[in-house]
Amino acid sequence: MAWPGLVIAVSVSQPSFHSLMNNHTVHQSFFHILLVVVTLALAWVLLPFFGAIFWGAILAILFQPMQRYLAARFGKRRNLAALTTLGAAIIIVIIPLAIVAVTLVQEIALVYARIKSGELNFELYFQHVLHALPVSAQQLLGRYGLDDIAGLQRKLMEGAAQISQFAAVQALSIGQNTFQFVVSFGVMLYLVFFLLRDGGEIGRRIRCAIPLDPEPKLHLIVKFTTVVRATVKGNIAVAAVQGLLGGLIFCILGIGGSLLWGVLMAFLSLLPAVGAAIVWVPAALYFFMTGQMLKGLILVVFCVVVIGLVDNVLRPILVGKDTKMPDWVVLISTLGGMALFGINGFVIGPLVAALFMASWDLFSQD
Repeated sequence: MAWPGLVIAVSVSQPSFHSLMNNHTVHQSFFHILLVVVTLALAWVLLPFFGAIFWGAILAILFQPMQRYLAARFGKRRNLAALTTLGAAIIIVIIPLAIVAVTLVQEIALVYARIKSGELNFELYFQHVLHALPVSAQQLLGRYGLDDIAGLQRKLMEGAAQISQFAAVQALSIGQNTFQFVVSFGVMLYLVFFLLRDGGEIGRRIRCAIPLDPEPKLHLIVKFTTVVRATVKGNIAVAAVQGLLGGLIFCILGIGGSLLWGVLMAFLSLLPAVGAAIVWVPAALYFFMTGQMLKGLILVVFCVVVIGLVDNVLRPILVGKDTKMPDWVVLISTLGGMALFGINGFVIGPLVAALFMASWDLFSQD
């Protein structure tokens, strides 16, 4: 007679299936909220070192093939391979960039001093160009007030002063924040070492943690690494070569501030459909209008043939033919990225655009 009571007691004491499912859902929801909160908290903590972490990850991605090659040659001694690869990254990337940055600041200050002292007389240059133009062109410029040589000279002086002051402020800021700069630089090198050494394991954990099916997951990861390689290794290498060649031809033709113009050409080379022509075309026009036909012809032929071949030959080798996004997408995303994130934006902008296109492509296929 005790069996029915026992059954009733057991049925009452054990939780129902629905209550178990509700508890499981609550636990999952709480865990997901906790995961988002701690992730955002860690991002907030690491935000002061965003630049160091970002470029550390970029350098690690770029030099990971060298790390794997050296690890195989050194008998799987990953620490030695990572340390050697880090030394190579410092020699190949960091030291040349530091030298160029310091020299560029000095060059900007020197050009501004020459303009202020009258050694570089832009008024005389404008007069030569203006007098070489046809009468109709001179009248058209006069209609819009562009024949005011003194006013243009004054505007150029103001622009040069602002550029010089900006460079001086940036150099002074770095000097005043030397401790923060050194700490960020040390964090970047420290991170590069461990990402090189443990990059394979970290990559596997990230791939396992991404909640996607294997095929779209692989597609997005390949797109991510491809865009990083294309943007950094390909575009920067091409821009550096074009800037070097542009500065060299400017120096040979006797154009002052050749380093400054070369760096500017390298920077503009990152922007498709714009490029270094913004710098060398006005210089070539000046040569032609002032009667220096040989110099103008040399400049045009060199920039069109040599610098153009660098883009057409070197870029496919470093980037690959099947990884290029439309030029207008690269241009807009690069400009937007730099407007939001500064110098980091020329990588972040195209990367976000590429992942956007890849995600929507997967969605449309699905």
